[in-house]
Amino acid sequence: MNRPKILAIQFKYLGDAVFITPALLAIKQQYPDSEIHVLVAKEVAPLFIHLPCISRVWAFPRARGKVNISESWPFVRDLRREKFDRSVDFGGNDRGAILSLLIGAKTRLAAIQTQPNLLKKLAYTQTIPSTILPESWVKRHLQLLKHAWQTPEPTSDEMVIAADPMLSLSAKNLLQDHPIICHIGTSQPKKEWPVHRWQEFYQLASKAGYQLAFSAGTNEREQGLLAELKILEPEIFALPPLLDLALFLAVLKEAAVVIVGDTGPLHFAAGLGIKVIGLFGTEDSVRHAAPIYGSNQRILGETCTCTQNLAHFTNCQSQSSCMASISADRVFELLQKTIVT
Repeated sequence: MNRPKILAIQFKYLGDAVFITPALLAIKQQYPDSEIHVLVAKEVAPLFIHLPCISRVWAFPRARGKVNISESWPFVRDLRREKFDRSVDFGGNDRGAILSLLIGAKTRLAAIQTQPNLLKKLAYTQTIPSTILPESWVKRHLQLLKHAWQTPEPTSDEMVIAADPMLSLSAKNLLQDHPIICHIGTSQPKKEWPVHRWQEFYQLASKAGYQLAFSAGTNEREQGLLAELKILEPEIFALPPLLDLALFLAVLKEAAVVIVGDTGPLHFAAGLGIKVIGLFGTEDSVRHAAPIYGSNQRILGETCTCTQNLAHFTNCQSQSSCMASISADRVFELLQKTIVT
């Protein structure tokens, strides 16, 4: 008898991809003899390649807003040849719907926010209204499987990813015995802890003997934050831009603690089993982006007086931003508690 083949599809933001890992483990628990394949954007693939429960990762060549038929169709054709028994689209967007339809698993599942349009009626054989599912993405994915496939809750709902062990030595060489990583850039400026706060924190931590490594995203704006901090504190240890996600994961894996305001690196570090300290402007930002973290893993800014406006501005318009209200003393105090636990 052939082993059942199950395809998990996820086309969402880079950090959100980690949220499906408890669901993948739940599928493997329910169907221990199955082959589990994962279809994700090419840039996301390193998050899943080294997970033992996954038989194959399909790294889809994607360019935002563009469709390259000559590159995509051979890829889809190879997926069709796998003849999947089941597929589940955890993203539920149009790209995932189109691929679900074209790949053609016998059973095709997704959560639907509204009444399904024609595309989604054709794409999926099973749909669950998202209104009956939890807001937290981890729990939402698990409940989707429970409602549709009667998949039991896994033994743990913690996110789990794995770094490439072959990159461990390179990661150690990059960190140079600086076990606390401070990732100062974020995808949106309003999420960033101000550079002067990082300077204050660096002064407190370095005086106490902690060895910090500072990092940021590879784009010009985030690298500019590192350069600004370097001007204020020339002695800081800064990591070079890490263009390779696999190497970035390996570096995070070597850390003792990761301090960050960007949910992508925060989820990566947590998935790797590293202690984290997340910096968030408001309780609302935690509820939507990172509800899985406890009070010992996050610090909130002071009560926001302009929450309604935060959804409309790339940069916070307040003269005293929510993120700026987080003091260096608070972060340093939590670091001390985190290190000893």
